[in-house]
Amino acid sequence: MLRQLLTSKLHRAVVSEASVEYEGSIEIPADLVEEARLVSGEKVLVASITTGARLETYVQVGPRGTGKIIVNGGAAHLIGRGELVTIMAFSLCEKPVEARKLVLDEDNNILRASG
Repeated sequence: MLRQLLTSKLHRAVVSEASVEYEGSIEIPADLVEEARLVSGEKVLVASITTGARLETYVQVGPRGTGKIIVNGGAAHLIGRGELVTIMAFSLCEKPVEARKLVLDEDNNILRASG
């Protein structure tokens, strides 16, 4: 049986920018994408710790080392600049997996990593 399980998580990321006038996605710096084991175009669930809003979008890889998490398109109506979010990816798995979890600081630097 396949189960949908958490495989990657960026916890307490701070949204640096939110732009309605852009094709939809969430831009995440390349270094964080790699550390979280995400891939460009991967579907993610974004949950605002600030407001409780939740949405699904896809990963767009941004420039390495900027620390900028950018919410684009219609999603920017739900989650805005300065909000704390958790970004989660799920995969279909036959057996339990240990998710890669990153806890970020206010500048989106990695404080802790597990998995």
